[in-house]
Amino acid sequence: MAEIPGAPVAEGSPAPDFTLPAQDGREVSLRDFRGKNVVLYFYSKDDTPG
Repeated sequence: MAEIPGAPVAEGSPAPDFTLPAQDGREVSLRDFRGKNVVLYFYSKDDTPG
């Protein structure tokens, strides 16, 4: 399932790698945290400034 962009990831399976901008302008990838526990938290932009 994870090979198709935008496809849901099955519960319990690894998240696909992705890269996002950090607040300081550098890029951070999920692979940068390989071997560590990572919590991904998504929230609605409706309740945030910007």
